[in-house]
Amino acid sequence: MGSKVFVGNLPFSVDEQQLRTLFEEGGREVLEVSIVMDRDTGRPRGFAFVNMARQEEAQAAITALNGRDLGGRPLTVNMAREQQPRGGGFGGGGGRRDRY
Repeated sequence: MGSKVFVGNLPFSVDEQQLRTLFEEGGREVLEVSIVMDRDTGRPRGFAFVNMARQEEAQAAITALNGRDLGGRPLTVNMAREQQPRGGGFGGGGGRRDRY
């Protein structure tokens, strides 16, 4: 099982191949790179997730790349957290509110 790493503060010009190359430095194995795109504009949102083959490689990548400059921006690299369930519905207000 691999380990998912969050990469933030990315320049908008970075592509998946550039990230893969960066994370493969030192012989680390990358399983997948996913740059998050804005659903309305289709442009990158400035962060991505990288699936590493092993937990040790994920930790090594975090140590090596967190704070490293890429395109004039210091990267934020850490272990990805599980996505929290989102509240659904229209307006997300939590139900009907009667007026007095």
